[in-house]
Amino acid sequence: MRHNRLLAAWLTAGLALLAGCSAASPEGASGGATLTYLTFETPSLTASFWDTSIANASKKVSGVTIKKLVAPSTDRDAYAKQLQASGQFPDLLQSITPSTFAQAGLLKPYDQAWVDANFLLPLGNAYKGKVYIPPTNSQIIPMVFYNKTLFARAGITAPPKTWAEFLTVCDKLKKAGVTPIELGGGEPFAASMPLSGILSADVLGKNPQWLQDRYAGKVKFADANVQTAVAKYRTLVKNGYFETGALGVKYADSITNFTAGKAAMYMMGSWFLGSVPKDHADDFGSFMTPTDDGSLVVPFAVGGSMAISAKTAAPDKATEFAQAWSLDPGNYKALIEGDGAFPMLKGKTLADYNVTVTQVFKDSYAYVGEQNNKVSSFGWATNDDSMPSGLNDAYYAASQALFGSDDVAGQMAKLDAAWNAATK
Repeated sequence: MRHNRLLAAWLTAGLALLAGCSAASPEGASGGATLTYLTFETPSLTASFWDTSIANASKKVSGVTIKKLVAPSTDRDAYAKQLQASGQFPDLLQSITPSTFAQAGLLKPYDQAWVDANFLLPLGNAYKGKVYIPPTNSQIIPMVFYNKTLFARAGITAPPKTWAEFLTVCDKLKKAGVTPIELGGGEPFAASMPLSGILSADVLGKNPQWLQDRYAGKVKFADANVQTAVAKYRTLVKNGYFETGALGVKYADSITNFTAGKAAMYMMGSWFLGSVPKDHADDFGSFMTPTDDGSLVVPFAVGGSMAISAKTAAPDKATEFAQAWSLDPGNYKALIEGDGAFPMLKGKTLADYNVTVTQVFKDSYAYVGEQNNKVSSFGWATNDDSMPSGLNDAYYAASQALFGSDDVAGQMAKLDAAWNAATK
């Protein structure tokens, strides 16, 4: 509650200061404009990264001034909604969920010819046939990262391929005195990672259209196959395969715990690759969440750079800046090395970005170019498989609740109710 009150006070003061500069404003006869740009900060994508990237892109667009806004939390969509509700919707927005805003008429689509010319999967994150954020990069969400040294200590010679083998690996690790799986359960999105892996593998792996079928009312979370998949997560919890107190572990601490060797496996988005310790990177490997029959399912999400407001007063300048930022090789170097992003520019190899990456990055990135069963990562898609506005929060809450409750049917019923309410 205290955090909410402080945030509200901060927003009140901040929005007052932003009045007059949050929407593009022409500056003189030169055709210049001031654009507001919503970003976010992480340990990898620091304030310095954003300042440098903004300065570099600005050099390629005459007469533009960028006013950087920083989301106060990881929930950029929620903050953008708050700004929009008070008439302060930014001209440019980084890494938001397009469907949340495009259906309200708030975003301007990119020219498809430009998208086709520059990116490997032009429609990878298209929503209703239009591209609202350039498909600059991709992620696999989640991967299962593992510590080779801890595997060897428990007598495990290879990563598991089937779910039964995965449970055997967990059991061997536990008996060897090693925590099998790290979980940053104190933060909702991190708590959902094991469940996202299982649902992507077992539900979307068998029916890649499941989310669109859910929109059509053909399937439900309460269906038996979904509940069977969710029950696997409960098995991991009840068998004690996560660390003690996992639901209270912060995301940043979960990274530290895993890289320090306090757990053998870590189910996280491929952005973790940016956190692999360089001094002992060869200790780490990765694999996909195993399926019952050992078939490979890759939970894939095509990400992107910035969305453009449909309400901006300077659409041409906003588009010029967004395109310049999205094609800047310097940004890709930082995103690849620091945030584990898999680049999706046409005609480029990793060497073209002048990056230094680990072997586990190269091995993980190989899944992107392979012909395999790629499905939309459950809860992370930005295309037509994205969940309705607000459903991610409900899904995260269910993930945390299921850590301590066997009521799978009840939690799935809540998700169905939340979905129905969001799509009325």
